[in-house]
Amino acid sequence: MIRSISDRQLEIIEAAGKILTASGLSGLTIKNLAKEMKFSESAIYRHFESKEHIILTLLEYLAKDMEDRFSSVISEEQSPEEKFKTIFKGQFSFFKKNPHFVVAVFSDGLIEESQKINEKILRIMSVKMKHLMPIIKEGQTLHVFTDSVSAEDLLNVVMGTFRLQMFKWRVANFDFDIRVKGDHMIESLLTLIRSKSN
Repeated sequence: MIRSISDRQLEIIEAAGKILTASGLSGLTIKNLAKEMKFSESAIYRHFESKEHIILTLLEYLAKDMEDRFSSVISEEQSPEEKFKTIFKGQFSFFKKNPHFVVAVFSDGLIEESQKINEKILRIMSVKMKHLMPIIKEGQTLHVFTDSVSAEDLLNVVMGTFRLQMFKWRVANFDFDIRVKGDHMIESLLTLIRSKSN
């Protein structure tokens, strides 16, 4: 889990996200960040030791936020389909408000930047998988979702479709409403994974 971050650190990672969105990884420098924040560079270094530390904190903050949101929105009373929709609708709404987090995960070269960053991106994926897998398994047990393929394979299809949708939104410069496209994606996925006996 992320150690608690200060309000100032949160402001800095949000500013870093805006720079990533506008200028990509190469534009994210301590100098540009200080200019964006109207700080001195030394003031940034009081909160973060390096650019990598800022990116790691941003990614870890996203992972923790996802964990908290998924844990609080999923209710035992919901059907597997409702849980599935709740997770994805929440994700699309969150990213619509915070596109810089999408940029952080999909920036060219970010995965190659460091092993630690790679591990944080994998952690974000694992948080989503941890919450989705029980929903898919429950859906299969209740014969709501198909069991003609394994839960793991269904999870891979779902995760891959989500990642592709987010990537398309990113390369389109966020030019379309991700919630509208996201709702369509959710319904298409449910059509694919529903049990044919339903």
